[in-house]
Order: sequence, then C-alpha cells, then structure tokens
Amino acid sequence: MSVHRSFWALIMTSFSVVSAMAAATDNLEKAATWQIPTTQEVRTKLDSWASQNLNESQRTALDRVWQDVVTSDQILIATVESFALSDPRIRTLIDFCSTPKQDAILPEFTILDEPSFAPEVRHNLKLFVAKWLANHQLFNESQELLHNVQPADVVDPASLLFCKAVSAHRLLQKEDCLQTLKTLNENQDQLPKRYATLARLMEADLAPLQTDSLDEVSRIMSNITTRLELGRAGTRVRQEEESVIAKLDKMIEDLEEQAKQQQQSSSSGNASGSNQPTSPLERSVAGGQKGEGNVDPKRLNQEADWGDLPPKEREAALQELGKDLPSHYRDVIEEYFQKLAREKE
Repeated sequence: MSVHRSFWALIMTSFSVVSAMAAATDNLEKAATWQIPTTQEVRTKLDSWASQNLNESQRTALDRVWQDVVTSDQILIATVESFALSDPRIRTLIDFCSTPKQDAILPEFTILDEPSFAPEVRHNLKLFVAKWLANHQLFNESQELLHNVQPADVVDPASLLFCKAVSAHRLLQKEDCLQTLKTLNENQDQLPKRYATLARLMEADLAPLQTDSLDEVSRIMSNITTRLELGRAGTRVRQEEESVIAKLDKMIEDLEEQAKQQQQSSSSGNASGSNQPTSPLERSVAGGQKGEGNVDPKRLNQEADWGDLPPKEREAALQELGKDLPSHYRDVIEEYFQKLAREKE
C-alpha cells in the first residue's frame, strides 16, 4: 500500500512541476515586448531632463503645460511642448506641424538630428513630425523618420507602432505591416480604441493581398496618384510606375499563355474527334475514312507561331483583363495601352 502511495505522490508531484513549467512558459509567451508608460513615469523622466535644461521660470511654464494631461496623445504633445521651452527652433517646428499642409515643398527638418539634443528629445520630435506626415499621406517620409526609433525611445510607443503599421499598410509592405500589428497588439487591452479597431481592419485588409494581383496593382497606382497630387513626383514614383507596367506585362503574358493552351487543346480535341469513329465497325473491313494521306506542310509550320496570338485574339485577351472590373482597375490597363502606344511611336 505504501508503494502505491509513493507512486501516486510521485505522479502528482511531477504533474505539479509540469503544470508550473507550462504556466511559466505561457506567461513568457504572453509577456509584451514593450510597455505603455504612465503619465507619472513620463513626468518623472521629464523633470530630470528639465532640471538640467530649463531655468526656474521655464520649469514653472512646464508645470502649466502638464495640467490636465491624461491621454497618450496629450502626453506626446505635452512632451514636445516641454522641449520647446528649451529651444525656439522646436517651437517653430511645432507651429509648422500644427497648421494644414499648404506647400508641396517640405522643410528638411534638420533639427530632428540636432546632435546637441538628448536622444529622448530627437526621438519624440521625430514621432511628432512622423504622425503629421502620415496624416497628410506622406507615408514614405513618415516611415523614413521612424526607421530607427523603437518603442522604448518615446513616451507614446502605441502611436509609434500604429504610425509604422499605417505607413507599411499604405506602402503595401505586407510582412512588415503584419509584424508591426502583431507587436502593437501585445498590449491590445491598453490601446486607444481607435488604434485597436483600425489595427484589426488593416490586418484583415492586407493579409489576403496577393503579390502581382490586380488588387495590388490598383493600390500601387492609387499611391502614385496620391504622391503626384501632393507634388512628390520623383525617382520613387517613376520606379513604382515601371513596377505597375511590369506587373501588367506579366499578367498579359499569363493570359496569352492560357489562351494559347486553350486554343491548342481545342485544336487537338477537334482533330482527334474527327478521326475517331463514334462506334466500332462490326467486321474487320476497311473503314469508310477516305483521304489522300498527305500532310499539308503549311499546317506543320503553324506550330512555330503558336506563341504569338492573332491580332483579334490578342485584343480579346487584353480586353478580358478589364472585364467587370471597377474603374480604377480599368485605369491601370488603359495606362498599359498608352505605354504600348508610346513605345510603338
């Protein structure tokens, strides 16, 4: 009896150890790689910075800036406003990003890399400007600013990750976007409601996107149109335009190949159907098929031209691309025809 008790005690002890290890592993898997700081934590770090960079009157002004600060958006704005107390150039930058964009020419924002600024100043200013750029659909510029900025570098890491995800989504960087959304959702319960909702929508929208599909092409064309409207034409836009044409070329080649195979299959089927009797002969006699048994050499030579469809069939294949598609898809195909016309000229 004691042996049985010892055996079951060992089993239960082992089960407890395994359960504890599983729980520990589960907790590690659920642990977020980034945290959202509280208002008090941000203010404590800011007071440490202010003690070295602000005089007494400026620190009094800082207290006024932080009155009634609650949300994450307010924390970021209050932080950059605090930095502006130490340098008038930061005030100029804040004022610029607080007004609607009117000019296609953006400033260089060289102050964002000012070597005399502490890293926390540069990083939070970059996030502030990047959000303004994204709000004006300048996603390439926003992404470039935040390239090396990490959640631990800023007072509003949720906005940082969300801004990065939005830019990657609009620029069709599928893997980067989905990975950033995954990181963002590690603290899903603490995110602002709009961030959590839009994160789910972006993931659902981008996950099924197929490379070299008409959907992808239309989105690239939309991005090109947006940048042209914003006066941001340049090398990047020209590369995207060439990318669209290359993708359309590939689609048309695939469609031509499919049509060629169907034509070949149809010709093969007709040939075999005309030579095969519908029922076997009742006796072993010469069949009723009559012919000279000569092969037309012209028909043999047609095989060499199967890769090039006749003009009418080629036109039909091209038009098939735009059948029953929304207008923005047809615009893309029309652009392809215009390019062909330019090259022919």
